[in-house]
Amino acid sequence: MRMGFGHALVTSTIISVTAMAVPAQTQVVGGFEPRATSVYVRDLTTGTVLLEQAADVPLPPASMSKLMTLLMLFEAIEDGRMTLETPFTVSERAHAMGGSRMFLETRDRPTALDLIRGIAVHSGNDATVVVAEGLAGTEEAFAQLATRRARELGMRNTTIANSSGWPHPDHLMSKRDLGILAEHLITNYPQYYPYLSEREFTWNGITQPNRVPLLNAGIGLDGLKTGFTSAAGYSLTGSVRQGDRRIVFAFGGLGSERERIQEAEAIINWAFRQFAKVSIGTAGDLMATAPVWLGETSTVPLVLADSADILVPAIGGRSFEARVVYESPLPAPISAGETLGHLVISVPDMGDTRLPLVAGADVAEGGFAVRAQASAQRLISMIIGSAREAMN
Repeated sequence: MRMGFGHALVTSTIISVTAMAVPAQTQVVGGFEPRATSVYVRDLTTGTVLLEQAADVPLPPASMSKLMTLLMLFEAIEDGRMTLETPFTVSERAHAMGGSRMFLETRDRPTALDLIRGIAVHSGNDATVVVAEGLAGTEEAFAQLATRRARELGMRNTTIANSSGWPHPDHLMSKRDLGILAEHLITNYPQYYPYLSEREFTWNGITQPNRVPLLNAGIGLDGLKTGFTSAAGYSLTGSVRQGDRRIVFAFGGLGSERERIQEAEAIINWAFRQFAKVSIGTAGDLMATAPVWLGETSTVPLVLADSADILVPAIGGRSFEARVVYESPLPAPISAGETLGHLVISVPDMGDTRLPLVAGADVAEGGFAVRAQASAQRLISMIIGSAREAMN
C-alpha cells in the first residue's frame, strides 16, 4: 500500500476465498456451447453476464420486438395518458395484418388490457398495430418514438421500424438489447409481467395458448416472448426464476421449434447448475480503513454501500480475490455515505465485478494543530528526500 502527500491509487488484496464444492455432475465453466447463433444470458440477482455470443450484433428480432410495443403501452398507462380500461379503435390496416393474430375486427373496441393480453399471449400482429396507432397516430410515428425510447434505455443496437416485428430491413435489435428490455420490464413493471406468462387468452370466441415454451415445465420459466421469421430463425427472449435467483436470456437463429425448446432448457440448466451464489457482505460491512489527509481523524472506514452477492463457478477448489481500490490519502472533509472507492472482485474465467465502497463515518477537517503537523511532516519529508538525492 502506497501513501504520500499527493494522491496515489491504493490497491490492497483483502480476501481470498474458495468456493464451496457442488455435486460432481456440474459441468466445467466455459464448457457450454450454445447452438444458437446469437445469445445473451444475464443473472439479474447479481448483475453477472453469464454468456454473450454475437450479443451486440443488430439482427431481425421478429416478434420479440413486441416487448418494446408492450413497454410503450405500459408507460402510457403508468404516466396517466390512459388506463387499462381505455378503448382502442381497430383500423383496416390493423385488421389486415397477417401472421400471428388476435383476430380483431374493425367493429371491436378492445381495451388496453385486452391488447396487452393479445400481444403477450397471442403475439397478435393486429394488436400491436392497434397499440401503435392509438399511441402515436401512425405506426411510422410510433416506430420513431420507440427507437428513441430504446436509445434512452441503453439499447444502442436497436432500430424499430414497426410495432410487430414484421420483416423490414431496418427493424433490428441485438440480443443484449432484448435482455436489457426484458430486465427493464421485469424490474419496473411487475404489475403487468404476469400477463406474459398467462397460459391462454380468448378473444372473439377464439382461444389461443401462450406461444412461450416451457411455461408448464416446472423449471421456473415465466415469460417473455418468442419470435420467428426466416431471417431471424426460431428465437426466444425468456426469464427464469429458481429459488432466490432470476436470469434473463435472449437467443436466435435456430432451425425449428424443437431446437428452440432444447436450447432454452440447456441454457436454464447450465445457468442455475453451473454457478453458485456467494455473499460478499451486507450494507455497512467494513472492507478496509483508509488514511485521511488533514482530517479531524486520521482514517475513515470503507464499507459496502449495499448488500452484495456474486456468482462463482460451482466447482470445488475454485477461488476468487477481492481488492479494495481508492485514491490515497482521502482529503477531508468526508461525509458518511460518500463513495470513496471500490471493492473489485476477480473470479477466474468470469472477469471482474466492481462494488462501490462508501465512507462509514463523517470526517471533519482538522484544526490548526492538524494542519501544522501535516505541514511539518511534509517539510521533513522534503528535507529527507533532498538529502537522499544529494547522497546519490
